[in-house]
Amino acid sequence: MIREKTKTVSSGYLMIVVLLVAQFATAYAIFVALRAVSIGGVVVAILASAVVLVCWVGLFMVHPNEAKVLQLFGKYIGTVHEPGLKWANPFFAKTAVSTRIRNFESGQLKVNDSQGSPIEIAAVVVWKVFDTAEAMFEVDDYEEFVQIQSESALRNLSTTYPYEPHEGEGTALRSHPNEIAHALREEIQDRLEKAGVTVIEARISHLAYAPEIANAMLRRQQAAAIIAARQLIVRGAVGMVDMALDELRDNNVVVLDEERKAAMVSNLLVVLCSDESAQPVLNTGSLYT
Repeated sequence: MIREKTKTVSSGYLMIVVLLVAQFATAYAIFVALRAVSIGGVVVAILASAVVLVCWVGLFMVHPNEAKVLQLFGKYIGTVHEPGLKWANPFFAKTAVSTRIRNFESGQLKVNDSQGSPIEIAAVVVWKVFDTAEAMFEVDDYEEFVQIQSESALRNLSTTYPYEPHEGEGTALRSHPNEIAHALREEIQDRLEKAGVTVIEARISHLAYAPEIANAMLRRQQAAAIIAARQLIVRGAVGMVDMALDELRDNNVVVLDEERKAAMVSNLLVVLCSDESAQPVLNTGSLYT
């Protein structure tokens, strides 16, 4: 594999001064040769002036968070990272590669989770180039490579985890966003390592059931929520009934036998667990016996 190597080049500002002096010197040499009617001197001066003109092509600019990859007739020479005006061999091919932080959002992919349920998922990937040589020479188009491999990693991750946790299951796409984000970043980084790209962050930006099963899954979630609420209500009602019986016994308010205690427990549970407000009924039968 081709690895990046840093190339040190000359300052462009210094070379401008040198080339200006050389340009004036060759122009003066041509003038002197013409006055002296020296054909050989004129030819040498013109050739020297042409060399100086070619050297001007060696000037190039490196912007902040940008690198220039240098090649000589197809051979990789090195990469210039230091920003500013620079000068290198005029015959070097100089290709700009951005090292800025970039991001993209994948399209909404329709995949099946680990339980086979169709879901829609999309992710945002934040990345940057860290090895310009690999990015330029190991893959054909590193930007397209990042997008395709990121979507492929997202598809693979989606089939590994369920949409939401069920009994006996751990990590899920909906309930563990941090763990899923870390796993997605590692999955994408493994695929982009050979392209000289580092993944800074990867997070799911869209997650939903596919439209054909969305209504059924919504009813399932509602049922689970109702069951959980009922369990909480019953647990609280039992605690309140137990507290009421203890208070009656400790304060000697009334002595209840087992039959009346069971009737009282039944009535209290009906009142506390009912969806609607209980309607009081006055029992007057004992007043006439």
